Amino acid sequence: MTRWSLFLASLLLLATPSARAEGVVKLHAAGSLRAAFTELAQSFTAATGIGVETNFGASGLLREALAHEASGDVFASADLGNPRALAEMGKAGPVILFARNRLCAETRPGFAATSETLLERMLDPATRLATSTPKNDPAGDYAWEVFRKAESIKAGARAALEAKALPLSGAKDSPRAPDGKGVYAWNLEEKRADLFLLYCTNAHQVSRDLPGAATIELPPALATGAQYGITALKPGDSAKALALISYILSPEGQAILAKHGFDAPLFVAADSR
Repeated sequence: MTRWSLFLASLLLLATPSARAEGVVKLHAAGSLRAAFTELAQSFTAATGIGVETNFGASGLLREALAHEASGDVFASADLGNPRALAEMGKAGPVILFARNRLCAETRPGFAATSETLLERMLDPATRLATSTPKNDPAGDYAWEVFRKAESIKAGARAALEAKALPLSGAKDSPRAPDGKGVYAWNLEEKRADLFLLYCTNAHQVSRDLPGAATIELPPALATGAQYGITALKPGDSAKALALISYILSPEGQAILAKHGFDAPLFVAADSR
């Protein structure tokens, strides 16, 4: 048995309740996990009797709050760096990779682009290119990774893309979408952006919510994956935290994540590391 397998087996053993428990576990999670974790929390409560209080937001902003005044039991981030920062501060335990995502491009209705023309369209001075806010939101950091990869295809592309990118989400002062509308669909619908670099899980939802919007897969040379990390917070209810984490890692939890478009932790798509 590998060291990882032994650790995971121990975690599951410690976290499996011998009887139905009570109380609430407070979960802080990346906004891209909202749909999946809302369903997962309901399933977890039905299985264990433990309620889940959720707080969704940009992972960097959540980490900042947890490092100072906020409290909770579990932090699920859209990257590994933010939970690791809390662990290094002594405010969280070991960080576990629990899901994977990747970046896609979403275009507004009427804006033409394909995987083959995507870089050319992003570089077009007339194209309003939107991203999340780097450092505040890992989706923005992953977009900057796309820009770095673009440099190997076309000299000067990185600087040009970084200079023109519009950080329309993930910051404390980002424009708020009206109730009932997602921030990405709203920005595209209002033509604040022609093209948005975002998680594929969010892009597919936009395509369902906004008629005429299209999801574009990044070409292999630009493909960028996202690693999601989870940790138990200190101080917190460690028993309930471990119970929730183990459920997320379980076949039941992973099936719910897969239903919402996330890949299993050990899955790595070609050219998306």
